[in-house]
Amino acid sequence: MKRSLIFPGLLAGSSLLGLSPALAGQAPGAASAPDVAVSHRDRVYAAEQFSNTVSVTDPASNKLLGVIRLGDPQPGNLSPLYKGQVLVHGMGFSSDHRTLAVVSIGSNSVTFIDTATNAVKRTTYVGRSPHEAFFTPNGKEVWVTVRGEDYVAVLDASTFEEKTRIKVAAGPGMTIFSPDGTYGYVCSSFNPETAVISVADHKVIGKMKQDSPFCPNIAATPDGAQIWLTLKDIGRTMAFNARPPFNVLKTIDTGPITNHVNFAATPKGTFAYVTVGGLNQVKVFRTDDFSQVATIPVGALPHGLWPSGDGSRIYVGLENADALAAIDTATNAVVATVPIGQAPQALAYVPNAVPEGDGLQNLQPLAGAGGVFHLTLARAGEKTIAQTTVSLFDQGLTQVLQGAVTGLEPKKRYVLALAENPDGGGDRQPLAAFMTNPAGSAIVNAVGPIRQIVNESQTDRRRYLVIAADDHGPAIQSQVE
Repeated sequence: MKRSLIFPGLLAGSSLLGLSPALAGQAPGAASAPDVAVSHRDRVYAAEQFSNTVSVTDPASNKLLGVIRLGDPQPGNLSPLYKGQVLVHGMGFSSDHRTLAVVSIGSNSVTFIDTATNAVKRTTYVGRSPHEAFFTPNGKEVWVTVRGEDYVAVLDASTFEEKTRIKVAAGPGMTIFSPDGTYGYVCSSFNPETAVISVADHKVIGKMKQDSPFCPNIAATPDGAQIWLTLKDIGRTMAFNARPPFNVLKTIDTGPITNHVNFAATPKGTFAYVTVGGLNQVKVFRTDDFSQVATIPVGALPHGLWPSGDGSRIYVGLENADALAAIDTATNAVVATVPIGQAPQALAYVPNAVPEGDGLQNLQPLAGAGGVFHLTLARAGEKTIAQTTVSLFDQGLTQVLQGAVTGLEPKKRYVLALAENPDGGGDRQPLAAFMTNPAGSAIVNAVGPIRQIVNESQTDRRRYLVIAADDHGPAIQSQVE
């Protein structure tokens, strides 16, 4: 959002007065990249895990234009003859803003989409359970973290074919690059280390020690000085020196289910925005002194986020609300909420994604992809503060249940169940057993006709969601009426 005087004609679109946006450096670009004001040519994309769609939103009007359907919901995707994508999850885009890379965890694929036409250009299949993919700044390669194995698959960005692999510790979570294209940073979801890789020769040249093994997301500041990563299991965010010796600069306790981090360069400085799913908040930190400057309530289970091309907004996917929240970075307030597909994960804001035309080709209506029902659970006897939010994503006759569980003891086993009575008493049917992470939180999933049961109008059929320490113990958290 900075403005500086330049000589007319040095940048496309310069005015006669020589005023042009410059030195903005919105992620993932460099600090020397020009601002791109929000317009109808821009697009916000979200990868939606349970509807297996990519939503396409116009940020100038904050209107959902439609979805790109990459696969089907259950039970269609359970067939042995199914050819679509499953668990649409990760997202990246090319430096020329013409190609979107979408990772589907369940079908081990990267789908490349033309941003102008929303058409699928190619689907490349890689190793087990890829998580995220991103283009190198020079646009020549796509690095895909194959989290179910121990390598980064390097694809040729012109053919979309795998050309080599970079060996790393098991469970690579995400790759992001230094803005100048020198380094690739690969955090791990299974081991407490981030690898620093030379992009030129694909060699690991350094390592950063993570405070825990579970990093889902990593981002680089546009000035190339810092790398920030999130640790979902312990609720922390770490900032590292992006250059040798790659030392830790700051560790911040951000809260349970800390999801993603990204940056916005504004007239007041560059700020880190962190989604904290267990608190339904986005927390904002300065990158110069690491002080927290804002806490923004956004909605159920915020996950991926990305800045606009001028840093005036941050867009946030709300995983358990099937929605996209737009934050004004000048006021750090939510200014719009847009309905999108089921359980948005990664998100990307692509400036000038549609340079001409209306960009509506190959889009489908949201339709059933947006069906969701919400419940909350609170500590038994204390119904005023919800510790757990639960969303039931409609999949026809069944729902996918996803609970963002907080407020429990760390590293302890629990069971989510349907109980006959609100206090957990009477007949009880277990839905999912789980173990909390070191922050006392967890993401819990189950599938079944759950909405019909908990919403049944006949009292003899009504059931309540509860969390207990075992199948027969008293409810520790129970459904709020």
